[in-house]
Formats: sequence, structure tokens, C-alpha cells
Amino acid sequence: MARKQNDDLLIEDELAAAFLNDDTLSNEPNSVVVAESWDDSEEEFPGQLAVDVYETEDKLVVKARTAGVNKEELDVSISDGILTISGTLSSGDESDATNWHIQECYWGEFNRTLALPVSVKEDEVEAVLKDGVLTISFSKIRQEAAKKIQVQ
Repeated sequence: MARKQNDDLLIEDELAAAFLNDDTLSNEPNSVVVAESWDDSEEEFPGQLAVDVYETEDKLVVKARTAGVNKEELDVSISDGILTISGTLSSGDESDATNWHIQECYWGEFNRTLALPVSVKEDEVEAVLKDGVLTISFSKIRQEAAKKIQVQ
């Protein structure tokens, strides 16, 4: 991987170091790092909700695909420009499967917290769940244009 002049990209060793413990890295150049053991135990981590965030002239809009989530199992809150969306995604099938062949869908708790990119009126918000899409619309706070100051 080539390094850009502005160092925006990490070289392979730096990238590996970001994800692996120092003791798992090999000192040999171009070596493949293999984990010593694979922990097959199930740990409970909430899923991450994918979002789209965009602006119109006077609104900030956050959209998230939440198909399979009931309104009652959805929690949306905002405080000091930080939006939190959490809930539970139920498969609707509570069978005791013993032999999974493929399991790609996430079922269970999810949560997403994000700092909003612009100032919004937190008391002027609309949240709508329709056709499996959660749409949250905030009224933006208009930022005044900078005033020119005459230097004397």
C-alpha cells in the first residue's frame, strides 16, 4: 500500500497494529499474522445501526433501516447534540434451532449514538417509522453569517 504525501493512509504494519495486540505481530516483513486461538464463545454485543444523515435547506434528517422493529421497542433520544437510537430487532421466530447452516441476519438489541453535524432545535423534532425506515427530522438553527470587522 503506497503512502499518500499527506499521510492519510496507514501502512500495512500500522493497520495491523491498530487491530492486533503488539504481542501477536511478527517482526518479519511481509509475514502473515495468525491468531493463536479462536475464542468461539458467544459474547453479547449490541448491533450497530447503519444511518444516513443529510441536510435540506432548513432540516437535518437522520434515516435508519429498522425493518422488523416495533415502535414500542424503539428508543430515540437527544441531548446536547448527541442522538441515540436503540431498540430490539426480533426475528419473530423463537424456535430452538440446533443446526444453523447460515446466519447472516442480526437479531437482538442494537444501538447507535452519533453527534449531529449541525446545530438543531432539539424541541422541534419529528420521528416517523414507516415501511421499516425510521426518519428523524430536526429543524436546523440558522447560523448568522460572519460580520466583517473594519480594522483601524
